[in-house]
Amino acid sequence: MTITCFIRYQIDPFQRENFRRYSENWGRIIPRLGGRLVGYFLPHEGTNDEAWGLVAFDSLAAYEAYRSRLKTDPEARANFALAQEQRFILREWRTFTEVVEGTLGREALS
Repeated sequence: MTITCFIRYQIDPFQRENFRRYSENWGRIIPRLGGRLVGYFLPHEGTNDEAWGLVAFDSLAAYEAYRSRLKTDPEARANFALAQEQRFILREWRTFTEVVEGTLGREALS
């Protein structure tokens, strides 16, 4: 079963570009450490302070192993430090979801 860690961020809307850089960094780090990055998403229209990150794993155990690797990886630690120093993330929530089989990435039938 694939699970996805759905991370919801409340960001400082005046520091949107700092969050973009933070997200781009995760684009390199997450796959290298064993996560399957679905993507990071910035606000475009509507609410200007909510961003998302989605990372998939084969199991909760795979997620836990990934989290252990994050704690010791120099690039991951530097990215966490960037967020703390710049304070562009105001709040963060994590929810774990599982995909409903046959619904993810489904193409329209013609």
